[in-house]
Formats: sequence, structure tokens, C-alpha cells
Amino acid sequence: MGISEPLRNPLSLFDVAGKVAIITGASGSFGRACALTLGSLGGRLLLASGNAEELEAVVEEVSEVGGEATAIVSRPDSLEHAEAVRDAALAAYGGIDQLVVASGFNKAGFIQDLAYDDWQRVMDANVRGAWYMAKAVGSYWIDEKIKGKMLMMSSVRGRHGNFSGYTAYCTSKGATDALTRVLATEWAQYGITVNAIAPTVFRSKLTAWMWSDDEVGQATRKRSLSRIPLGRLGEPEDLMGMALYLLAPASDFCTGQIMYVDGGYTAG
Repeated sequence: MGISEPLRNPLSLFDVAGKVAIITGASGSFGRACALTLGSLGGRLLLASGNAEELEAVVEEVSEVGGEATAIVSRPDSLEHAEAVRDAALAAYGGIDQLVVASGFNKAGFIQDLAYDDWQRVMDANVRGAWYMAKAVGSYWIDEKIKGKMLMMSSVRGRHGNFSGYTAYCTSKGATDALTRVLATEWAQYGITVNAIAPTVFRSKLTAWMWSDDEVGQATRKRSLSRIPLGRLGEPEDLMGMALYLLAPASDFCTGQIMYVDGGYTAG
């Protein structure tokens, strides 16, 4: 039996050079980290975000690491907008190989205090937007017979509850997990893989207050750390090895998985 090329050159399994990736929520912590990682490895990127100024800064950073990126100021809050993002990638690069849905939102509040409209905003940002992007890009992949890779952003909160008023966020991430699995089974016949990364608390704009030295930040950080065996909160860089794996040929036989990058949170 001969030695296959991946066994001769294992790093070839992580080759993403020339691949076209759409990243929504590209100005957020996870989206930015994905953009810099893929860009530095030769990926061609269509970056989408609703914040024009922050999005342009990410485009400049991708250029600094030798990457290529095009920006569109848009959120996937309708099918029309999702299709516009898809079409922008096709216009810029002529194809799409990877889809990273990194856009999201949270509004904390106990159910007796949380307004329904705020609950719905979280669900729309975290679930409906992913569904729109999946429909827009997945339809293209199926029509063009492209074995694409979709990566979603979940959370340990899709599996565990939270006593801090996360009825909206936990529900949305549970739905993200279900969407990941059902898309994986629907699209397997086309060779398309769909997976999600589920971190515990990691540093982002939404969680910056937890790194502060005020009383609330310290108390919340201490409580979170007590549940993480590795003894620290996460950084965006902690997620990039898993993201690269799920977007590269190395994960061709991995689909429908919720990959916990959580310092051991879900193990305890």
C-alpha cells in the first residue's frame, strides 16, 4: 500500500491558499481573527459587517499580513442582504469556497424583565442571519456542485444554561447547534460540510467588561474561572486552530459537529 500525499505532507491538509471565504461579522473579535488567519495563509476574503469604520480597519490589517480582502457594509438581516453579500464575493473572486458566520448579538436580562423585542433581536442576529447566509450561499454551492465548508459560531451556552439572564442567548445558541446538525445532514449528499465552534467566555467586544477591574467584572470573571479547568478565560487566538481545521481539507470527513473550545468547561 502506497503512502498517500496527506501522509507524506500532513500540512497540505491545512492549505487554504486561494480559497474564497465570506466572513460575516468580520469586525467582531472572532470574525477579525478568522480574517487575519485565512488572509495570512493566502485566502481571498469577502468581509461583511454593519460597522463601516471597523470593517475598513480589518481590511487594512488583512493587507498588513499579506492577505487579500474586499469589504461590503452589510448585515445578513434579510435574504436580500445575504444574497448581496454572496454576489459581492462572486463579483470580486468568481467563486465561494468557505462561509464563516461570525455575526451575533446578545442582550442579557431575566425573562421577567426582558422585553420580547430584545429577545427577538438576539434570535434574529444569531439564528435568522445564519439561516439567510446558509440559504444564499448553500443554494449557490448546490447549483454549482461546489463542496463548500460552512462554519458557525455557537457557544457552550447552546448546551448549558446560565443563571445571569441569558434566556435569549442560550436559546439562540441551542438553535445554532440544531441548525448546524440539520444542514450537515441535508448537505452531506453534496459534499458540503457544516460545523460550529462553541467557546466558553472569550475576549470580545461583548465580554470586554469581564476583563475590567470593577466589582461586577471581577465577580463575574471569578465565577466563570471557577468552571474552567484550565484556569483562564479564552482569547480569540485560542479559536483559530479549530477554525482553520474546520475550513481546511483536514476536516473533509467532519460535519455536523459542535466543537467545544472551552478550557474544559463542558468536561467538568
